[in-house]
Amino acid sequence: MVITIGEVLSQWQNYGVFDYVLPFLLIFAIVFGILRSTNILGKDKGVHVIIALVVGALAIWSGKGYVQRFFSEMFPQLGVGLAVILALVILVGLFVNGKEAKMWGWIFAAVGAIVWIVILVGSSENAGWWSGGAIEDYAGLIIGAVLLIGVIIAVSASKSEGKSDMTHERHKWEAD
Repeated sequence: MVITIGEVLSQWQNYGVFDYVLPFLLIFAIVFGILRSTNILGKDKGVHVIIALVVGALAIWSGKGYVQRFFSEMFPQLGVGLAVILALVILVGLFVNGKEAKMWGWIFAAVGAIVWIVILVGSSENAGWWSGGAIEDYAGLIIGAVLLIGVIIAVSASKSEGKSDMTHERHKWEAD
């Protein structure tokens, strides 16, 4: 008896592997990895496992209560957002050398913040907590303001390549 890959995948689909198991494992692994690498909650591996398990379980659970509606909307979107960021990290890792890694860290932080805002707003709207009419009315203005603030932060945080003439002259004067 020969079983084809298509039959196996079809059985997995019928058993809910794609709807529950794989999303759970992906979200668990990403949350656990983030908690372990940042040590934001200490270095206790057990705490990291429990939190990653809960977040992974909430991501695949679809409850009907008030808070459950929000979680059932937010965590699947969080999984999609994390997958987008993970794909971006993989693609950038192919083309970026180690010298440019710090700049890309800031870019990933900005992308992560944008993904978080989109997930929070989308989850709130889908859970029926808030209708985002103001966001839609002022989306262009908000995006422009965020980009302007990002450029200001990037320029102020960056270091100049060489010293300015004034700095050079001051050091020359102090040496005399």
